Amino acid sequence: MATVYTPKNILITGAAGFIASHVCNRLIGNYPEYKIVVLDKLDYCSNLKNLNPSRLSPNFKFIKGDVASADLVHFILLTEKIDTIMHFAAQTHVDNSFGNSFEFTKNNIYGTHVLLEACKITGQIKRFIHVSTDEVYGETDEDAVVGNHEASQLLPTNPYSATKAGAEMLVMAYGRSYGLPVITTRGNNVYGPNQFPEKLIPKFILLAMKGKPLPIHGDGSNVRSYLYCEDVAEAFDTILHKGEVGHVYNIGTKKERRVIDVATDICKLFSLNPDTQIKFVENRPFNDQRYFLDVQKLKQLGWYERVTWEEGLQKTMKWYISNPDWWGDVSGALLPHPRTSMAPAIEGKVDGHDTTFMLKINNSSQSRMVVRASKSNSSRQKPFLKFLIYGRTGWIGGLLSKICEKKGIPFEYGKGRLENRSQLLADIQNVKPTHVFNAAGVTGRPNVDWCETHKPETIRTNVVGTLTLADVCRENGLLMMNYATGCIFEYDAKHPEGTGIGFKEEDKPNFTGSFYSKTKAMVEELLKEYDNVCTLRVRMPISSDLNNPRNFITKISRYNKVVNIPNSMTILDELLPISVEMAKRNLSGIWNFTNPGVVSHNEILEMYKAYIDPGFKWTNFTLEEQAKVIVAPRSNNELDASKLKKEFPELLSIKESLIKNVFEPNKKPTFGGVAK
Repeated sequence: MATVYTPKNILITGAAGFIASHVCNRLIGNYPEYKIVVLDKLDYCSNLKNLNPSRLSPNFKFIKGDVASADLVHFILLTEKIDTIMHFAAQTHVDNSFGNSFEFTKNNIYGTHVLLEACKITGQIKRFIHVSTDEVYGETDEDAVVGNHEASQLLPTNPYSATKAGAEMLVMAYGRSYGLPVITTRGNNVYGPNQFPEKLIPKFILLAMKGKPLPIHGDGSNVRSYLYCEDVAEAFDTILHKGEVGHVYNIGTKKERRVIDVATDICKLFSLNPDTQIKFVENRPFNDQRYFLDVQKLKQLGWYERVTWEEGLQKTMKWYISNPDWWGDVSGALLPHPRTSMAPAIEGKVDGHDTTFMLKINNSSQSRMVVRASKSNSSRQKPFLKFLIYGRTGWIGGLLSKICEKKGIPFEYGKGRLENRSQLLADIQNVKPTHVFNAAGVTGRPNVDWCETHKPETIRTNVVGTLTLADVCRENGLLMMNYATGCIFEYDAKHPEGTGIGFKEEDKPNFTGSFYSKTKAMVEELLKEYDNVCTLRVRMPISSDLNNPRNFITKISRYNKVVNIPNSMTILDELLPISVEMAKRNLSGIWNFTNPGVVSHNEILEMYKAYIDPGFKWTNFTLEEQAKVIVAPRSNNELDASKLKKEFPELLSIKESLIKNVFEPNKKPTFGGVAK
C-alpha cells in the first residue's frame, strides 16, 4: 500500500454541486491545515448554499469560473500554488444528454482536457483525482454475481457516459505520456441533502411532499445501487490520502434496489399508497438495466459503507422537508422527462433572491452584469434589490442610506472591517445583498496630509481592505460599487490645463504627489483584474449641505487663501443617485464619476458670493505658495466624463449642476438685490 499522501493546496472543481460540496465541507472541517480552493461556474445544478458549512472558514476560497477557461485555470494553479486537484465538475444528468449531447462533450471532455493541459504546463501537481461514473462500464448482466472491477472493459451506452469515458481516456493518456499523478474514481448513484431534484430520489421526495404522482421510466425493474453522500465523501477522503497514483477505484455498494422499490419506500415514508401514487411513463431512448460494482479495492484502503438505506433515506427526507425552497423553482426538473437548460446559471439563489455574474459585452472597459428574469415574475415587476454598504460613518456612506430610504431600497451597513475576510463573509451571509457599495476609505483628517504620517493605516484600508472586499464579492457573485478617486492625475503635456482634453478611463495615473493618491492609483490598477467591480472616480465632492466640513465648497470658503485652477468635480446630489442606477443596471469597469466640464476655485466662490454671501471675499495664492503650507501636493486635472454622459444623457455639466443642485437650494432671500 502506498504511503499516506498529505496535500497542501487543493483545487476542487464543481464543488457547489452535490457530491463535491459534501467532499469539500468534509475536508474543510477535518483538515483546517489544508487550503481548499473551489472553482465552479454555478451551473443550474449548483448552489453556493451547498457550501455554507465551509464559506466562513479561513482555509476556504471560492472562485466563480469555468474549467474550460484555460487562462483562468492556469492562473489559479499558479497563484494558489495548487498541488492537488479533485475534478468533479461535469454535466451528469443522462436525460439531458439525450437532448443536448454537444454540451456534455464541451463540459466533460474539453473541460477535463483544459485542466490536464494546465497541470502539464505548470508541473506542480502531485495528485489529480478524476471523478468518473459507474456508467462507463455500461450495462451489467442481470444474473452477474460479481460486479464490474476496475479493469473491466468500458462500454458506455448513452452520451453522458460516453463523454465520461472519453475524459477518462485523456486522464489516462496524460498519466502515461507526461507522468501526471492521476487517480480515477467510478461511483454508483449517490443521494442525500443538497441534491438537485433532477435525480430520482430528491425528485420523488419533492413530488411525494406535494402529493403528486411519482413517474417511473419503463416498468421500474431497472436496478441501481445507492450510496449516502456522507459515505461517498469519506470514500474520497480515503482515496485522496491513501489512493495509489495510476489506479482506478470503484465507489459503490452491493445493496441494490429496483427503481420501483425506491419509489415504494418513499411512498411509505409519506404514508402514500404506491399503487395509486406511482405512474409509469415512457422509457428513455436507452435505459441500462443494471450497474453493479466490485468495491473490494477501495475497502482494502480501509473504507466501508456506514449509513444504511433506511437511515439515509430518512435523513434525506427530513432535509428536503426542512429545505423545500433550497433550489427555488424546480418544476421543470420534476417532469417525467426533464430537459433542463444547460446554460450556466446566470443567477445563484440566496434566500430566494438572485445574484449575478459578469459577462463582457465588448472589448472596452465597460461591462454589464446580465440578469436572467425570474420565471415567476412579470416583466413589469421590479427586481429585488438589497444593498450592503460599507462606510457608515463616512459622508458618502451616510448619503447612500438616505437615497436608499427615499427609493425604498432595503439596505444594511456592513459590520466587518474591510481587511478582515471572515467578517466580510459573515456580513454577506447575514445580509444576503444583491449589491455591495464600498464607501469606506482613508482620506485623512482634516485632509490628505494625515496619510503622509499614517501610511500603514492608509494601506490597510485603501489597498488591503478594498481588495479583500472585491475578492469576497467576486467569490459570492456580487457586484461591488467602489467609490474611488480621480485625484490620481495631474495636468500634463497631453492634457494641458484649459484645453478641454480630459483624462479618460483607460489612461494611466500620472500623479504621485501624495501617499493617499499613490494608494488609490495602486488599488485601481489591481481592481482591473476583478470584473465584478465598478470603480467610480470621484473628484472634489460637493453637496448641497454647505455646513458639511467635507464639502469642497465648505472647505475653500473657510480657507484664508485659495489657488485658482480649473478642475473636474462631483456633485453628489446628482451623481450618487446615478451610482445607484448604475448598480441597478449592473455596470462595471472604471468610470470618471464627475460632472462634464471643469470649474475653477474662483468661479465657485463667485457663485457662493452671488447666491449665499454677497459680502464674501477671498484671496488667491500660487501653487508654489500653497506648497509651503501643505505637506503633500494636491492633484489638479480634468476628467473626460463622456462615457458617463453617454450612459446618462441627462447628466448636467458641472456649472449647471452647481447652480441647480447646490446654490439654488441654498439661495438666501434677497431684498433689493442683496442676500440677507
